[in-house]
Amino acid sequence: MRLNEIRSYDGPPVEGYGPGFFRIGGTVWEGPVLALPKGAQAWGGYDDIEPLLASVEQIDVLFVGTGAEIAHLPGDLRAQLEEAGLGVEAMASPPAARTYNVLLSEGRRVGVALLPV
Repeated sequence: MRLNEIRSYDGPPVEGYGPGFFRIGGTVWEGPVLALPKGAQAWGGYDDIEPLLASVEQIDVLFVGTGAEIAHLPGDLRAQLEEAGLGVEAMASPPAARTYNVLLSEGRRVGVALLPV
């Protein structure tokens, strides 16, 4: 699937995705990926909480794409992020990418952590 192009200086937009990959800011990423105002990076999934906690000063809301279907986040992950002051919204990865792009285009302080579809 190809998403509409968005120009933003607050972070890299999600430009597309497919089975096992995402294209963010012109780069193709295989597997889970994290997009923040400073750029995109590989992400280790739910067990890799450190880069999420490190983003607290950069963003207000983190969208977590749970893959092809919506799923609950592990309770301890959600609790640690919320305790650190980060708003967390879980949804399937396609709508998480779209929501992130819309808010990014509005200049909001958002990030997205995506599991592959």
